[in-house]
Amino acid sequence: MGRIGISCLFPASWHFSISPVGCPRILNTNLRQIIVISVLAAAVSLLYFSVVIIRNKYGRLTRDKKFQRYLARVTDIEATDTNNPNVNYGIVVDCGSSGSRIFVYCWPRHNGNPRDLLDIRQMRDKNRKPVVMKIKPGISEFATSPEKVSDYISPLLNFAAEHVPRAKHKETPLYILCTAGMRILPESQQKAILEDLLTDIPVHFDFLFSDSHAEVISGKQEGVYAWIGINFVLGRFEHIEDDDEAVVEVNIPGSESSKAIVRKRTAGILDMGGVSTQIAYEVPKTVSFASSQQEEVAKNLLAEFNLGCDVHQTEHVYRVYVATFLGFGGNAARQRYEDRIFANTIQKNRLLGKQTGLTPDMPYLDPCLPLDIKDEIQQNGQTLYLRGTGDFDLCRETIQPFMNKTNETQTSLNGIYQPPIHFPNSEFYGFSEFYYCTEDVLRMGGDYNAAKFTKAAKDYCATKWSILRERFDRGLYASHADLHRLKYQCFKSAWMFEVFHRGFSFPVNYKNLKTALQVYDKEVQWTLGAILYRTRFLPLRDIQQEAFRASHTHWRGVSFVYNHYLFSGCFLVVLLAILLYLLRLRRIHRRTVRSSSAATLWMEEGLPAQNPAGTL
Repeated sequence: MGRIGISCLFPASWHFSISPVGCPRILNTNLRQIIVISVLAAAVSLLYFSVVIIRNKYGRLTRDKKFQRYLARVTDIEATDTNNPNVNYGIVVDCGSSGSRIFVYCWPRHNGNPRDLLDIRQMRDKNRKPVVMKIKPGISEFATSPEKVSDYISPLLNFAAEHVPRAKHKETPLYILCTAGMRILPESQQKAILEDLLTDIPVHFDFLFSDSHAEVISGKQEGVYAWIGINFVLGRFEHIEDDDEAVVEVNIPGSESSKAIVRKRTAGILDMGGVSTQIAYEVPKTVSFASSQQEEVAKNLLAEFNLGCDVHQTEHVYRVYVATFLGFGGNAARQRYEDRIFANTIQKNRLLGKQTGLTPDMPYLDPCLPLDIKDEIQQNGQTLYLRGTGDFDLCRETIQPFMNKTNETQTSLNGIYQPPIHFPNSEFYGFSEFYYCTEDVLRMGGDYNAAKFTKAAKDYCATKWSILRERFDRGLYASHADLHRLKYQCFKSAWMFEVFHRGFSFPVNYKNLKTALQVYDKEVQWTLGAILYRTRFLPLRDIQQEAFRASHTHWRGVSFVYNHYLFSGCFLVVLLAILLYLLRLRRIHRRTVRSSSAATLWMEEGLPAQNPAGTL
């Protein structure tokens, strides 16, 4: 009868055999040996399952951390705790063309990591509403009476002073930043207005307000601030924490010879207002220019800045392209289009002796208006009558010359320089008209799909105006959509499409454009980016004063590694104890074997054990 004997390194008494016709002799081992083997097996199983559970747990936490952080931003609607001494505040006044608006921001003490920005959020009052106030008219209205500017802006500052704790006023920075309305004023008038602010505000308010805190910012600065604000809310300036996150290789400006760094991919922005259109996105790679003239233009369109708190660290240096195109907003484009129609039609009528558009019975057929709608253009006392034909494709073809594209490489609208975009690894957010065109009527806001958008736009344009009015009366469109939106939806859809795909050269199969009104349910203002940029050095001051926080942050970052080693060390100690116990059993067993060799041989042969002589 064949047998297989197994002894390995176990004690001799643990020797057992497996017979083809019988059960394993392992059942003959004593209870203590079985317990030891069971403990060893349990320890190995515990180690395996612990490692699996810990890996799953921390992997899930890493994946969920970003979502939880963003979710916290979405649900961050609690009133700001003004009694907390660790909360800091900042104020930004946006002095626009039609009015001025004040924003109060707050943030907790910096976490001590020099790679992190301050966690700035809008302050919320006791009713959990954002601390924001707006007044009219615009500050540029005081160009001829600059001495009245301080009185004009005082209600905004009083409003902020009521919400910011009195003890925090002296350390709360105040920034008064003027935009479009002030840019068109002569430099002397700009200077007079700013001087009045810098002279009078420190007398009546204790906010941290220096000469550099009041200025007229350029359109380029405004675009950069908007880009910073949106990417901050999206979490694109934070560390890479998940393998699934989109990343990009970046050549740091000024150190192109160094090895590229890898960091989170930032999002570009597209903003089409009523008058202008703006684009801003990061240029991660060093760019080349087709000509010296193009290089000179690019210097005014590329902004390089360091978002890190230490100017000597270049890890957070960004190169951002910002371009603003006046006359390319939705309303301004329609006005240019109508001016061209009027001039061309009047000229043709004069040359050919026709009466097109001069009477309602002989209207000009406009492919950019919905089918059968009637409209008028009035200029210089003359009226041109229009009737819509709702031809979306013809409308696109008609407005293409308004892009003013050139044959020069790397150019966009008006022949302006545009650095190349790596479309497969990019992401853009479209605001204002990009959102209104896709959502208000077509109800397609969010992820943009060119094929679906063009089909919906064609169907809308080709629908009779009477049916569109009926749908409007039934409330089938967005609540804020009015008859003006319905009338010019066809034109603006074609305009948005052409600007995006022909002007900025995005491929028609581009999948990474999101049209949005808000980011994470919040309206993101350029003022957020402004205060982020202007307070970027504050963390370094806190870090230098409280150096232990940096080490604490480091410990938190590597605590899992230390816990993992601690667990492994404990397991090795237990395993060593088991092995020592087994060796002790082996020594005891050897002494037993020497005293009872006969009984052991009988057990090996399967014979009944016999008591030795003299045993009772």
